[in-house]
Amino acid sequence: MNKLVRFAPAGDTRGFQNEFDRIFDSFFPGLNRESGSSSWVPRMDFLEREDAYEIRLDAPGLTKDDFTIDYHDGALTISGERQMQERSESDVLLRTERLYGRFTRTFALPRTVNLEKIQAGYADGVLTVSVPKTEESKPRRIKVK
Repeated sequence: MNKLVRFAPAGDTRGFQNEFDRIFDSFFPGLNRESGSSSWVPRMDFLEREDAYEIRLDAPGLTKDDFTIDYHDGALTISGERQMQERSESDVLLRTERLYGRFTRTFALPRTVNLEKIQAGYADGVLTVSVPKTEESKPRRIKVK
């Protein structure tokens, strides 16, 4: 026997719209469809080594003075801003894919880091922040007697 089901077009399209939005967002990360504005979030690697944590942040087009790095209460925060390059009035923008604007990345770190020895360097468009561990937090091998 066949069962009759009420046709609900709005219910059918809602799932499709959500899936379409998810796919669109994966191709255009950071784009806010409602306002047309974009936010830039630099890609990064976060490594743990035996003696330190290291963060590498891709930020081409910035200078070392464009970054602010703060450590407070177990959190390391890196922020900055990439400015849009100026164009003359006669320039016609045919396509733009580069994102601009302010960014903030925050990383939770254990309290066993050596705050006095945090270092940062910027070369070839990559910001590298090294956060050394304290001696007591470094792994040790115990010899059996």
